[in-house]
Order: sequence, then structure tokens, then C-alpha cells
Amino acid sequence: MLDPTAAAARPDGAPLWFAQPKSDDATKCPVRDVLDRLGDTWSLLVMLVLKNGPQRFNALKRSIGDISQRMLALTLRNLERDGLISRTVLPTNPPNVEYALTPLGRSLETPIVALTGWVAAHHGTIRKARRAYDEARGGER
Repeated sequence: MLDPTAAAARPDGAPLWFAQPKSDDATKCPVRDVLDRLGDTWSLLVMLVLKNGPQRFNALKRSIGDISQRMLALTLRNLERDGLISRTVLPTNPPNVEYALTPLGRSLETPIVALTGWVAAHHGTIRKARRAYDEARGGER
């Protein structure tokens, strides 16, 4: 549901992404707000792993590869805060924790899979464009 204060931060008829960001989350542009989470380095990768079913912390870490424990913990906490994943403490000794996509997180499966398909289809072209760009500027990035 859209925040009515976000609509007030943009001119009449302006698209949702037009809202000007403010320091107060209640008036932050909804698109930018969500993309802050989904556009970070690790969130989509974590969600891709979890789309195959619940995982424990170390299994997630192994599946993703080069993520540090600290970054994985922070990413999981942020995704849980946004309601995209759930955290369940299992009644074992010692206790184990399992992470899973929530219904809200599952609702992102189709766009995430579409995005990864697009990346697979176009990654080579993007890499070539980067090389050409860098070479045209004498190797500068």
C-alpha cells in the first residue's frame, strides 16, 4: 500500500518514483526505498538461494560463496525487517536457525527469475561494452 505522505512529496500526476527523498523514511520515495534493499550486493542472491526452500545460515553462506558472515547476518536481518524472509529458531540442541522466503518474498520470485534470465542472456554483451568503453578511454574506469 502506498504511503499518502509519499504522494504529497511529488507534484500532481507525477510518477511514483518522482517523490523527492527525505531523511524521514515515511516520506521517502517508495521505489527508491525498496530498491535500496533489493539493489544491494547480496539481497537478491540470498533470495535466489531461498527460493529453493528454507536454509540454515551456514548452508546459505556456502551457496553464496564469497559473502562474509557479518554481511550475510546483516543482509538476513534487513530482509527479515522488510518482511521478505522469516527466521525460525528450531527446537534442537544446540538451537538452529532456518531462513525462508515469506509470501511477500515469494511474490518477488517471478521478477527475480526474469532478471537473472536477462542477465544470463546479456552478460557477455555487457562485458564487451565495458571493455570497449574502457579501451576507448585508455583503460580508465
